[in-house]
Amino acid sequence: MHASQLADLLTSHSLFANCEPDELSDILLRGHHRSYKRDQEIMAQGDEGDSLFMVLAGLARVSMLAANGREIVLDYAEPGAVLGEIAFLDMGERTASVHAIDPVEVLILSRSAFDEIVDRHPGMAMRLLRAMARRLRQSNQVIEADRAYTSGPRLARFLLRLLIAGNDNQPDEGHLKLALSQGELGNFAGMSREQINRQLSAWAESGVVTLKGGRVTILDRGALMDVAEAW
Repeated sequence: MHASQLADLLTSHSLFANCEPDELSDILLRGHHRSYKRDQEIMAQGDEGDSLFMVLAGLARVSMLAANGREIVLDYAEPGAVLGEIAFLDMGERTASVHAIDPVEVLILSRSAFDEIVDRHPGMAMRLLRAMARRLRQSNQVIEADRAYTSGPRLARFLLRLLIAGNDNQPDEGHLKLALSQGELGNFAGMSREQINRQLSAWAESGVVTLKGGRVTILDRGALMDVAEAW
């Protein structure tokens, strides 16, 4: 993989999205590749965060166990996502676990390799700080919105996050990235299975979504966006 290919892979929200081509070349040079099988654990909550992971291919589930033992799904990591950066940067424990949903390819950076890259490219450190600050701001906005939104708008927002991107970042026929059970959707959106079932059934009757074989397909993205923005 070349630096230009890695740059195309990174999303605007990636920790390395604003890196220069020579910085990305160094990341590729000093990182090492690893493959994970479906359902294999990539990292575990509570482990030492001595490495940084970048997803190159596949899809992974990021989740954490709450104090009451309940699993909370935080995100689904696609190619370009950077994982484990919190524990890596503050030298603490992993705050979440990551499991491969599909076969996953990652690029792993050790702490020594990362330090060498930052030493070689002094301007990179400030860009990474800005990226972390931007992500913290976005996380705070998500937390604030989730507290304010009722169950319907909250579920709509999470479904929109799970839409498959097609050409020009437009959703591909309303399909989600993966088929989630109502229980899994509840873990992701912080809702009970009963709330999920009730809301999806209402939307299906209104023609906003279809439910078939355990898979949700969005028929009216505009209507779902209206719901997502409602307080």
